[in-house]
Amino acid sequence: MTREDPVPIKRAFHQGLSRLAAKWPALSRRLVASFNPIESATVPWHPVRKPLAQSRLALVTTAGVHHRRQQPFDMQDSQGDPSFRVIDGQTIAADYNITHDYYDHRDADRDLNIVFPITRLKEMAAAGCIGKVADEHFSLMGHIDGRHVHTLMDRTTPEIVRRLKAAGVDYVLLTPA
Repeated sequence: MTREDPVPIKRAFHQGLSRLAAKWPALSRRLVASFNPIESATVPWHPVRKPLAQSRLALVTTAGVHHRRQQPFDMQDSQGDPSFRVIDGQTIAADYNITHDYYDHRDADRDLNIVFPITRLKEMAAAGCIGKVADEHFSLMGHIDGRHVHTLMDRTTPEIVRRLKAAGVDYVLLTPA
């Protein structure tokens, strides 16, 4: 680590800040209050048309989850990584990493279901509460800013939606982190 290489310092700063925010709620509230989200005139809401017990569900997470063999999310770009990873629902519980510096994921490192509740969905399907769990799920990084916002909105999200529709997914459970 040298003065010319600020990435490890930035990464340590973001990880430390996320841990402090988790420990002190007042700091967390200040960070949330400083957030300036992009607002939309329309709410992307779709009415329920099919009972959950007859539906296929998929997970989409912004927790930075990925299979070990997959390329980690780019934590060197301060504006985030607008790409996504396809998650195999059958193998992810035993084969995952979380690459995300903007939240404290130490607990999720021990139990994936905290940010990606695949085991809970499978239990719900086995109990008949939901019809089926999709084979493929999707993971993104939740910290996207600046020039990457339009990539996320204009390319990444439409591609994920296209794949979900092609897989016959009726509902998506979004798990932000």
